[in-house]
Amino acid sequence: MSLYEIAFSGQLLPGARLEQVEANLSKLFQADAQRIAQLFSGRRIVIKQNLDFAAVEKYRQAMERAGAQVEVRPMPVDVEEIELAPPPVEAAPAPSESAAAPQSLKVAPRDEYMAAFVDVEAPDFGIAPVGADLQDTRAPIQTPALDLSQFSLAPLGSDMSERRRATDLPAPDTSHLKLAD
Repeated sequence: MSLYEIAFSGQLLPGARLEQVEANLSKLFQADAQRIAQLFSGRRIVIKQNLDFAAVEKYRQAMERAGAQVEVRPMPVDVEEIELAPPPVEAAPAPSESAAAPQSLKVAPRDEYMAAFVDVEAPDFGIAPVGADLQDTRAPIQTPALDLSQFSLAPLGSDMSERRRATDLPAPDTSHLKLAD
């Protein structure tokens, strides 16, 4: 079975706007702006590898709907894997020539500075499966060690307002006084 990798070099499809493509890829990969900006650095970044043809086609179509021009390449075959692999149980019918191998898109670097980064491999930006929990796990919060032994509870029905001060006495009754003219 042939395996493929899908890569992105920051190239847009004709008629696509950079801001819109960045927003679309941000939604597609569920990534922040910083990670999406890394995709547009001009380097060839492998999005996903070791995919069968059907899976790589899904990725290619999703990325192209987002406005990004991607490159699909077959993965190199490891000779040791072939020798160790068990023989296939049943020979599958050969795919048609049009679906046998995807077209490999070669994107030229935009300037001589970016040409130095053509062969740089980047981390795998995978797409999370449907229903995956994408929230970062947090360490449990430790409660602080507080000594509360000096505190006590007031009896039920107690007045919890501030204590009255001597200056808080009620004002004297002056209703019986009159002013003379």
